[in-house]
Amino acid sequence: MRFAVNHRCGGIGGARVGALFAGNSPISVETPALLLSTMKGLPAFLSRDLVANLPFPGPHPLHISPIDFIHGPTPSIISSIGGLHEMLALQNCVLVASPRDSIESLPESVAANKLGASFETPGGRRLVKPSDYMEIISSLKPDFWASLADEVPARVSEKRNKASVDRTVRWLDDCIALDKTGGSNIFGAIVGGASVEERKRCATEVAKKNVRGFYIGGFGLGESMEERPSLLNTVVDILPEEKPRQISGLALPEEVLQGVAAGIDLFDSTYIYHLTLGGLALVFPLDVLEGEIFSTQLHNFGDVTKINLRATVYRKDTSPLVDNCSCYTCQNHTRAYINHLLNVHEMLAQILLEIHNTHHYLGFFRSIREAIKIDKFDLFCKKFIEGRRAHLTSSQPCYDGKESPFLSIQTN
Repeated sequence: MRFAVNHRCGGIGGARVGALFAGNSPISVETPALLLSTMKGLPAFLSRDLVANLPFPGPHPLHISPIDFIHGPTPSIISSIGGLHEMLALQNCVLVASPRDSIESLPESVAANKLGASFETPGGRRLVKPSDYMEIISSLKPDFWASLADEVPARVSEKRNKASVDRTVRWLDDCIALDKTGGSNIFGAIVGGASVEERKRCATEVAKKNVRGFYIGGFGLGESMEERPSLLNTVVDILPEEKPRQISGLALPEEVLQGVAAGIDLFDSTYIYHLTLGGLALVFPLDVLEGEIFSTQLHNFGDVTKINLRATVYRKDTSPLVDNCSCYTCQNHTRAYINHLLNVHEMLAQILLEIHNTHHYLGFFRSIREAIKIDKFDLFCKKFIEGRRAHLTSSQPCYDGKESPFLSIQTN
């Protein structure tokens, strides 16, 4: 794996555009990039052919959780097939593995050589030791992967938070020692909850290790939008510039902008999946730097970023989800048709929605990259957030005059 920073918006630190090369591929993944969430290797409602035909050039990075493969084909079977790329026939996709899940505190009396992370799996709660985890990683053969992390909610005791950092650093050492490639594709996990000091301590320790990048975990677990920038900046300021940074838990457009502003390169989340499952379609404009970001037409239907296709207002709406959208769904189907499919519980509704939502959110990331390249990321954020604030003000007259929680984006 190779990574290069090609452009920084405003110099060292902050938003940046990079190129990530996986394996021996001459084609790079341009960052900041979205890692498409998968269930055992593929997005929930997209087949292999649909994934292969996603828009925008270059290989598409997919996020997989090794914990999903605890039940199913054994590691030896997956390994004999040639790994997950071969098993899923996704040779041209970049597979990124990280074990994001709820992790419970382990008894302090457990012997050190048996320490592991406790995960909730379809077969019940399972204790996964570094040796178990590395066996799965070795069989899946992802392009790069994150070490085990004890991710705790923001509001835990100081003692519990400190223990999570100690365990995460110890597990990283164990994973590196067990890795047959010597850590050539490992991302060191960084945790610390909502504590600036613990985040700093964990980042400092992990930055000393032989890792190729960094997995910043523990976000989206209760911290506020206002305190997140300082936590992100505390971590990123310690990490070397030349290595990529991945994060979990930042899903909403406003949260992604916070991460990009701090210098994050890769974002994995289940945002698209949950939108699709709820019958929601992304509709916000992508040309943020040109004209009005949110039209008055969208203000009439609630949330300006998405619409609920189950609503009766779309029963006779023969327009596409988004005018001028080039995705298959918008080119061939109407809001009324998807409304019908949802209301009669046809799975085709989710397939069509996931095609559009994936296309639209990938377009959002492309717009972010283009704004960074022309040194207008600050303006991009400003216009997006101002449009969001204008909507909130107009749609919530009893807002009490407080600043919107979506406005806590600090750009460097």
